This record gives sequence, C-alpha cells and structure tokens, in this order.
Amino acid sequence: MNTVSKTLAGKVALVTGGSRSLGAAIAKRLAGNGAAVALTYSSSPEKANAVVRAIEESGGRAFAVKADAGSAEQARTAVAKTIEAFASIDILVNNAGVLAIAPIEKFSLEDFDRMIAVNIRGLFVATQEAARHMREGGRIIHIGSCNSDRIPFAGASVYSLTKGAVAAFTKGLARDLGPRGITVNNVQPGPTDTDMNPAVGQFADMNRSFSALGRYAKPEEVANFVAFLAGPEASYITGASLLVDGGYTA
Repeated sequence: MNTVSKTLAGKVALVTGGSRSLGAAIAKRLAGNGAAVALTYSSSPEKANAVVRAIEESGGRAFAVKADAGSAEQARTAVAKTIEAFASIDILVNNAGVLAIAPIEKFSLEDFDRMIAVNIRGLFVATQEAARHMREGGRIIHIGSCNSDRIPFAGASVYSLTKGAVAAFTKGLARDLGPRGITVNNVQPGPTDTDMNPAVGQFADMNRSFSALGRYAKPEEVANFVAFLAGPEASYITGASLLVDGGYTA
C-alpha cells in the first residue's frame, strides 16, 4: 500500500465490492493516500476483514459493511453507515459488478436481471444516496469496462449493455453535479487479473491476444488511476470514460 502521498488526507471514501481483487486494491490505495475507507462485501466477510486489517496495520482507518449491490436498501445502508462512522463521504467508487456470458439466444432472464440490478441499479442507488451528502470537491468514480467500447468476442452483449449504460450515465451525471463542484468519471479497465476474469482463466489467452501489451493488468495498476481521479490533481476531469486497457481498444 502506498504510504508516501497523502493527497486524500481528511477524505472519506466508500468502495463497493471492496473485499477482493480490484475493489480491495482500490480500497488499499485510497487508504494509502490518506483516506478513511468503508468497503462493502456481499458474501466474503473474511476477505473484507483482511482488507480492513491490512489498512489498519498500515496506519489507516477502515471498516467493512455487508451490502449486496443488487439491493437498493443495502446500498443506501452502506452510504449511511459510512457517514455514521466517518461523519462524511467525499469519494464513492462504484466497483461492485457481476458478469455473465452466453449467446443471446440462451441468455437467462435471471442472469439479465441480476446484471441490471448490480451493474446499473445498484450503482445508481449508491450514487444517488452519496450525492445527497457530498460537498464541493466530491468524487464519484464508476468502474466500467473497455467492453462498452469494444467486444471482440461473442456472448458479452448483455454485459456490454450494462457497462455502456454506466458510460452514458457518467456524462449526464457530470452535468447534474458539476455546479456543485463534484466530478464524475468512469474508469474502463481492460483484462485485469481478478476473481471474475483471472489471468489463468478460460478466456485469458484470448484476452491477452487482444491487448497491445499482451498481458493482463494487475489490480494495482487500475487502482493507481482511480486514486489519481479521486485526488486534487484531477479536479478538472469530469464526465469522462477513461481507458486503462493496455491497448485493448487500440
């Protein structure tokens, strides 16, 4: 965890889906930059508590909240508990997401509804609730996907639909919140070594072949960019969908 730059000292961040993989890397990086961090998890309390311990052992402040991003009530509760613990919320990172891949003829309505609930509806609810409490200088950062720009394989149409919605929402929300001095951006990672898309998984060789760099990103490489957008040096960036994809869409 970065313990040198304290550009987020005094800030409070909420990272949804922060118990593992990319979410855990983001939570640790924001804490390393000085933020107090709340992170949500849906089914892995041991992993969430391990992230909290890692942050606290490095001198930071953190706590975990059980909240399924697909539940509006739980998404709102996560924001409320963040404010209860740390008295404010300055940074929201909408990282929680789910993925299902199948030909459109075989795509189940259950999987469709779940992806809409988590990737779009849950993101909207967390954003709406956090925006009610954010002050000038607030940051809302969505974790989208390069697949909203490029789908070089079959079966990901519904996933790309959800991430395309996030990209469009980012632009409109930047207009809504710009007058309040709150920025909204969408980070679009390429193939990243996570539980959902491991670098040794079923699609790994194919994904590497689509990347200009020929490899997967480390979660920390994406987290570094999220931390930049959360900090003061990114104060004039808003409404943008920004690729961190190793040339996947080049």
